[in-house]
Amino acid sequence: MPPDSATPAELRDRHDGWATIKRFLPYLWPRANSGLRWRIVGAMLLVLAAKATTLSLPFAYKGAVDRMGASGTGSAATQALHVVLAFVFAYAAGRFASVVFDNTRNIVFERVGQDATRALAEDVFARLHRLSLRFHLARRTGEVTKVIERGTKSIDTMLYFLLFNIAPTVIELIAVTIIFYTHFGIGLVAATMAAVAAYIAVTRAITEWRTHLRERMNRLDGQALSRAVDSLLNYETVKYFGAEDREQQRYAEATGAYARAAVASENSLGLLNIAQAAIVNLLMAGAMGYSVWGWSQGRLTVGDLVFVNTYLTQLFRPLDMLGMVYRTIRQGLIDMAAMFALMDQPVEVADAPSAPALIIRRPSIVFDNVWFGYEPDREILHGLSFEVEAGSRVAIVGPSGAGKSTIARLLFRFYDPQGGQILIDGQDIKGVTQKSLRAAIGIVPQDSVLFNESIGYNIAYGRDGATMLDVEAAARDAAIADFINRLPQGFDTEVGERGLKLSGGEKQRVAIARTLVKNPPILLFDEATSALDSRTEQDILRTLRSVARDRTTLSIAHRLSTIVDSDRILVMDQGKLVESGSHLQLLKLDRLYAEMWARQAAESGTVETASDS
Repeated sequence: MPPDSATPAELRDRHDGWATIKRFLPYLWPRANSGLRWRIVGAMLLVLAAKATTLSLPFAYKGAVDRMGASGTGSAATQALHVVLAFVFAYAAGRFASVVFDNTRNIVFERVGQDATRALAEDVFARLHRLSLRFHLARRTGEVTKVIERGTKSIDTMLYFLLFNIAPTVIELIAVTIIFYTHFGIGLVAATMAAVAAYIAVTRAITEWRTHLRERMNRLDGQALSRAVDSLLNYETVKYFGAEDREQQRYAEATGAYARAAVASENSLGLLNIAQAAIVNLLMAGAMGYSVWGWSQGRLTVGDLVFVNTYLTQLFRPLDMLGMVYRTIRQGLIDMAAMFALMDQPVEVADAPSAPALIIRRPSIVFDNVWFGYEPDREILHGLSFEVEAGSRVAIVGPSGAGKSTIARLLFRFYDPQGGQILIDGQDIKGVTQKSLRAAIGIVPQDSVLFNESIGYNIAYGRDGATMLDVEAAARDAAIADFINRLPQGFDTEVGERGLKLSGGEKQRVAIARTLVKNPPILLFDEATSALDSRTEQDILRTLRSVARDRTTLSIAHRLSTIVDSDRILVMDQGKLVESGSHLQLLKLDRLYAEMWARQAAESGTVETASDS
């Protein structure tokens, strides 16, 4: 089985920080799309233009205040008025220009962020479909979808903060340092740098603590969602056992734990805000006090007080968001780390390099000394060998746990055997592409799960590009066309989640029609009628016999009465082939098959006797 989910600490070690950012950069800077790269360059130029405009505003503000404080009469006063108005208008124009630059930057960059999010989400989705059946059987669907949702949603926000908050703030901090040193000397620069360093250190320390709380909150959120999804998917089972109260209690435990974790996380946010505000306001008070002291000595003007206040306000406006920005980026890295961890899951079954497509002229199947186990210490098949000749109908039977369904999974190459080989038309299926292999095999499983779409969509799913004529022809051949035509919406009828709006027989016929649309040379029936009543089973069997003509057919069956007309019956027991022959030949052997036949006949007779009484 696959390893358990990585712990938060493991995710941080493997993916956080620069490693995750570097891994994401190809999505942000797509080599194949020069248009998007030009948009990034344009957005960064607009960032610089907006920051240059913002940094010039305090000079206009200072100039206006100083000129207003100067005395004068007559033409000097008029001239001063004009100068002050010019500073005021320049200040207003600069503020407006800054807003224009910022919003134009957002417009230019929006497509870049959305395209990066889309590309990464598509890559994760494709990767999940390439992972083995072992992975999907071990994972909870709710948790996987939540990881993908959080990971993709964090990308756009994280990009915005990295490019349009962190980078401009660093530029502004450097510029303010130079301006303060030029106008006020090293003292104010040192105080500002010390305050910024303290602010960053406190923010990082508290946010690291909050990160652990947030990770626990996310974990409990995923657990609550997975319990809800699991319970709703098993709605009928819950009803069968009257377990509504138990399910409610399990879900309440999960949501209660999440609520407590969320409260702790939000309370820690309040502590962070208080600590940040203390540092910011201490620096603001000290810097403005220094300006007032300089004014009292005649070294600084009233405009210098405004000058310092404006620069610090502009500097700390983005710094006030530093805690949120750091948390968002940190959480974004964690969410993306979890998503990248999904992408890093090893592909257990992969195509060989330059593997050719499977070419079938005579659709024969050969299992040659196949050894397989789902776990190293739990072997299922022990040197299994048999052949299904092209065009023949072969059935596989045996007690529960004999390894019958494992054969279907190996044939579709959901797993690779540990020993031996499986051949189709003389070609080892490990040496051909999985896509071509699966295109050559059609399956009607015991539990035919359908998409929550229309009947027509589910039938057409058998082959990409199938037309409505193909769908209608398959429905007729599967003996379900009359049923569909009686429905008010016909082929547009919704089947519900997993096809639960249809009966078992109707679902099986839709599955048969879907396989007919695929039109494969090899058919696999994996206990396709065992969940049906006797009358429906006989109807489905007639349909299966009809669609199996001129095809190689392998039937995995539990009820022996469904496969008595097979050309050959293979009897398995404990992962080995113990008998082989026709129905009559196996009965004459009077071994395991005959014993199973007698037992099932007795059980059938008991049922019939009970029903007659």
